[in-house]
Amino acid sequence: MSQVDILPEPSRRIGWGLAALVVAGNMIGSGVYLLPATLAPTGSSSLIGWIVCGVGAVTLALVFGGLGRMQPEADGLSDFARRGLGRFLGYQTGLAYWAACLTGNVAVAVAGTGYLAFFFPALKEPMWGALSNLALIWLTTAAYAAGSKTAARFGAITLVLGLIPIGLAIVAGAIAFSGDTFAASWSPAGEPLMKTVPASLAVIFWAFLGVESAAALSSQVKNPATDVGRASLGGVLLAFVVYVAASVAVFGVIPADILAHSTSPYADLVARVMGASVAGLVAACAVIKATGTIAGWTMMGGETARASAEAGWLPRWFGGAQKGKTPLSNPLINGAIMSAMVIASAQPTLGQQFGVLIGVTSVLTLCLYALCSVTLWKLTKKPGWRLLAVGGAVFSAFAVAAAAGGYIWPSVGFFAVTSLAWLWVRKRQGRFQTA
Repeated sequence: MSQVDILPEPSRRIGWGLAALVVAGNMIGSGVYLLPATLAPTGSSSLIGWIVCGVGAVTLALVFGGLGRMQPEADGLSDFARRGLGRFLGYQTGLAYWAACLTGNVAVAVAGTGYLAFFFPALKEPMWGALSNLALIWLTTAAYAAGSKTAARFGAITLVLGLIPIGLAIVAGAIAFSGDTFAASWSPAGEPLMKTVPASLAVIFWAFLGVESAAALSSQVKNPATDVGRASLGGVLLAFVVYVAASVAVFGVIPADILAHSTSPYADLVARVMGASVAGLVAACAVIKATGTIAGWTMMGGETARASAEAGWLPRWFGGAQKGKTPLSNPLINGAIMSAMVIASAQPTLGQQFGVLIGVTSVLTLCLYALCSVTLWKLTKKPGWRLLAVGGAVFSAFAVAAAAGGYIWPSVGFFAVTSLAWLWVRKRQGRFQTA
């Protein structure tokens, strides 16, 4: 069956407004639930970081909108990079995106455990927290092993419930907002903003990961030539407004020194304003959404590995024996890798562990966004698109350069290892020429 055969009729395709809601829904995931605690050392001045990242996310969303418009038949980020920059960088993009999916998934599991700790305080301890993370990962790995549709449906069911905590937190923050509390938390350590804000960008940009999903809407919207760009912009702006409102609400009610030790910031905020019973609802919804998000990221990581195996970039354990078929060994290996990450990234507090994981994931993904921006430059000669490509590449490079060294070096090590592995891949494929 060709691609044309499976496309919906134009009258049944979605408009740009609904597409924008889909983009925003993909971005507003459960990981944002623990971000206020991770950003507590930066304080309420992290609002500046949110604005910078929001501008960068809008630029990148338009970059992916351009790629989707110019290459609607491309199969994901690795295929965009392969078409514009050659096989080697396509290979690097595919493997890096797979690694980012797995690392980000562990971070979401940590966020879910943080809200479970609202009900079971023992989970704040490293050992019990790690066991909870492992349980969440293997529960959703089992869902993916049962089939992609099972994992996808599970993630879809939890989407609406996951937005309740943020909405209630914004309302609670509006009711109890204190300008004095917000001002006192501006820079908790008294350090200059030129030092604290840039270093927070990689952490903040975690909330915007998923901007690339806009390009995937090109075959589903009524008028791809215009609607993909509109959906990209609208979705990112909607997510940006939600993020900024939630961040201001939390820092306007909870002092930064208290927030730093929270495992459930939005639940704690709602508890202060609306009572413990409502806070319990917030925590429960956050846990449910976290589980659904883990299921989605597990599926995304597994399918990325399958596609890479079919391209000859990963062993057949991940796929390739039959095109489009994912062997049981795929989710089992990915589950084992994520379990190792849980143990290796263990920190004294869940907030610190979450910060390390999302920092590494963001840096790795920003490197891929930079490659995709360069790809857009290569695929067009129009000044407007090339200006967007430069903007996306500059923002991505700046955010990576400003990140803490502890977030950068794991990505450097990953690309070094995969570059050496490329020699094996070329030999395995029987192609020794350069890409």
